[in-house]
Amino acid sequence: MALESATLLKAGLLLLMAAQVLPLVSGCNRGFYERMISDLCLAKFKFNMGGLDPGVWCSWPDTTEIYEGLTNCTYQVAMRMDCFWPNQIVDRFFMKIHQTYFQDCALTGRLLHDPPISVLAPFIAVPVLVTLLMTALVVWRSKRTEGVL
Repeated sequence: MALESATLLKAGLLLLMAAQVLPLVSGCNRGFYERMISDLCLAKFKFNMGGLDPGVWCSWPDTTEIYEGLTNCTYQVAMRMDCFWPNQIVDRFFMKIHQTYFQDCALTGRLLHDPPISVLAPFIAVPVLVTLLMTALVVWRSKRTEGVL
């Protein structure tokens, strides 16, 4: 019993040490990655957004291609630098982007809406009618006791 607990203790200490050392020996240089996405991705994003009228920054159809380009750029830089993606640097990076460019945008264009009544009505009516039909069938069959089987 003591041998097993000592082995478990050693394994736990080994895992604790590995958790502290592995981030240091990974291939991702976080500072350089942050600088690269700022130099490469942010510069191109600023240039593209500068070409748009600030009044359309909140229009998703107008900015989606630019935003997807920014997302793809951060991903490509991460893959080339052997960094995980997404990561905390990318999260902070996009938070700054949103605070700078999209802070005044209303959520109304991105909220979920109910489908039109022409789509919604069949999805409501069919189950209700099937339930009523099955209930009527059960009641009708329960009143006819002869020849059930």
